[in-house]
Amino acid sequence: MIFENTLEFAKHLDLQDPLHKYQDEFIFPKVQGKKVIYFTGNSLGLQPKRTKAYVDEVMNDWANLAVEGHFYSEKPWWDYHERFADPLSKIVGALPSEVTVMNTLTVNLHLLMVSFYQPTQTRYKIICEEKAFPSDQYMFQSQVDFHSQNLGIQLEDAIVEIKRRDGEHNIRLEDVLAKIEEVGDELALVLIGGVNYYTGQVFDMKTITAAGHKVGAYVGWDLAHAAGNIKLELHDWNADFAAWCSYKYMNSGPGNASGCFIHKKHHNNAALPRFAGWWGHNKERRFKMEQTFDPIQGADGWQISNLSILSLAPYLASVDMFDEIGMDALIQKRDAITSYLEFILHEIDKEVDSSFEIITPSNPTERASQLSVLLHGEGRSLFDYLMQNGVITDWREPNVIRLAPVPLYTSFEDIYQFGQILKAGIQS
Repeated sequence: MIFENTLEFAKHLDLQDPLHKYQDEFIFPKVQGKKVIYFTGNSLGLQPKRTKAYVDEVMNDWANLAVEGHFYSEKPWWDYHERFADPLSKIVGALPSEVTVMNTLTVNLHLLMVSFYQPTQTRYKIICEEKAFPSDQYMFQSQVDFHSQNLGIQLEDAIVEIKRRDGEHNIRLEDVLAKIEEVGDELALVLIGGVNYYTGQVFDMKTITAAGHKVGAYVGWDLAHAAGNIKLELHDWNADFAAWCSYKYMNSGPGNASGCFIHKKHHNNAALPRFAGWWGHNKERRFKMEQTFDPIQGADGWQISNLSILSLAPYLASVDMFDEIGMDALIQKRDAITSYLEFILHEIDKEVDSSFEIITPSNPTERASQLSVLLHGEGRSLFDYLMQNGVITDWREPNVIRLAPVPLYTSFEDIYQFGQILKAGIQS
């Protein structure tokens, strides 16, 4: 498609967009009395209007049924999480038995590492990407420290970062594969963010997973910026495990529940260690309060505590919306709107003779709903100008602005209007 930097063209694209109506399903903050242009769905998604009804339902059941709500509410609490299995499996490309919801993201990654990071004195290394999200870095460090007491392994040896080449912003697939082969028999785990939070780069998870397995390592994925954003086929890619938060592209509310994937091949492996709790115990016998743990045969068997239903209610509202739309339709809109944003950025760059650089890959197969813009000659003042003029975006030191046009609630007109505000900010 040949794009145009005009309001009329943007409105024409919105008229042709089958998902445009969903913008009215969300509540937007306002700046100076006007609805904002919201580009931070990669940090916290907007609130869907339907969410309140899901939360109110739980509150009303609590008020009217109290403890009996576990079994007699319209959506009984004791199996509330099971409603996620089918829609979440479609979002991440899994079997329904391979997904569950519990805890929060880093907690779940720690729990999954109990099962899938089993270092020995000869096989103990973890491969991750350079500039992984800090929480992942802290997790790796603490896991290695925990095991080092018994194995004598050193932190600087155990954590192997895939580096960017000098002068490049993104990591090359061939460098990931080469590093996996180089570490070889010493590699215990590959755990990478499926979409890099800083640059927005999407990794080739299928190829990397196969490479990790070839040398005998487990392979897992942090899908914080991937779930609800890119096409995932976790079961077919043969990933061992994955976890994701729900409050970014899936709009479930701040700090809300995490989702987990554990491949079916591991469900009946009694030798695989895990931390157990009663909510992962055989569902039919859970309330018999038996002494010996008998895990549910599936991802639910990794649950520990009963879940926070008030947290799950907004998440359920979101996955129901995803289920009615489908990932294919979301991705089609995502690619179009991200490409239009890229076009507008280049057009404004030419108009103002500025100097900023998109560091997210230009190949649509290596990016999703995010463009990270490196500012040359511009600084925090431009970000502040955007925020003050109704563009809610994200600043990362030293001089990167992350823009996330979310297909559910970003319009093509939003993209055009952003370009005009950006131009005014550079010229001011």
